[in-house]
Amino acid sequence: MDWIVLVVSGCMEAVWATALGKSEGLHRLGPTAIFGLGLLLSMAGLAYALRTLPVGTGYAVWVGIGAVLTVAYGMVFDGETVSAGKVLLLAGIVGCVIGLKMLH
Repeated sequence: MDWIVLVVSGCMEAVWATALGKSEGLHRLGPTAIFGLGLLLSMAGLAYALRTLPVGTGYAVWVGIGAVLTVAYGMVFDGETVSAGKVLLLAGIVGCVIGLKMLH
């Protein structure tokens, strides 16, 4: 269960990071509200998962999921450039996250 919560909280990290970028310095109400809620849910999930998972592993997985999803969202919806190198590096992060889970 802790791994599921960790993955969901990593997804919520991507939500709050994306909303933060769209909030224009916390000046737009909608994205700012999504940022706040996403941050709260993301941190609560991370805290829950870290009750039983090692901090280093849990944090690395959380950050990796959030980073990959945030970049992927930017490439698909916000016009961020897509390149073979960027996709390969993101795949590397995904591979590392899976590896950390398998070694745990």
